[in-house]
Amino acid sequence: MRKAIIFICITFVINLTACMDLSADEDKQSDFEKEEENNLAVHSNIPSAKTEKPQADAGEKPKEEAVSLPEPQYKINEHNWSIEPINKATSKVVLLTIDDAPDKNALEMARILKKLSAPAIFFVNGHFIDTPEKAKVLKEIHELGFAIGNHTNSHQNLKSLTEEQQYKEIVDLNDRVEEIIGERPKFFRAPFGSITDYSRKIAEGEHMVVMNWTYGYDWEKEYQSKEAIADIMINSPYLSKGANLLMHDREWTKEALEDIVKGLRNKGFTPVDPVLISK
Repeated sequence: MRKAIIFICITFVINLTACMDLSADEDKQSDFEKEEENNLAVHSNIPSAKTEKPQADAGEKPKEEAVSLPEPQYKINEHNWSIEPINKATSKVVLLTIDDAPDKNALEMARILKKLSAPAIFFVNGHFIDTPEKAKVLKEIHELGFAIGNHTNSHQNLKSLTEEQQYKEIVDLNDRVEEIIGERPKFFRAPFGSITDYSRKIAEGEHMVVMNWTYGYDWEKEYQSKEAIADIMINSPYLSKGANLLMHDREWTKEALEDIVKGLRNKGFTPVDPVLISK
């Protein structure tokens, strides 16, 4: 009996010692894990599970980047299609526009204008952007910083078309331009300056500025040379403050373009940035 009691006591002491050793090991393991967790928090961008995330101020709002567009400084005078200053904007400006783009010369014309820091509107025909190669040209002109205008899909006289056809000529081109450059044209010019009441409504519904021009010459035979077109564009009797100048994607106009811009500037005229024209 005494031996049994002694055996039970010895067994109890052994088990108690083992439990104490196990508890000590667990405490050591716990301390090790804590140290590893702290090391992870210090050397990693991943927060510790026990690290509290900083709380934002209750009254603090997320910051948003402000996108500001320049205030309009000019508007179109629809009686003579000139550019009129709003308030105190300088009046001795001209608007440079290139029609029938991008045919064969538009991209090089854009590069010339870019070199001269001369802004302009490139009015696009749909049949000139119907291939991936031509679409790429239009995208590059836009990425050079130039405004893109709508000059209809196939350059027909709108007065000879039905309302449905007029709609397609204008809106289908806007859709195509948006596919290429990511935005719809902001300006509209009817082929031959022949606009109808219905096509005007379409353009206004598409939030485009409607315009014709003050003067242009480069389609006339006598002005189809570098020297002739440069001279008439600079010395036209119609050159005045706010003149809206019509040029085309033509070889001779491309060759004369630098002389035209420099000649206008020598007369004190500044090419206006189309982004400053009010809708």
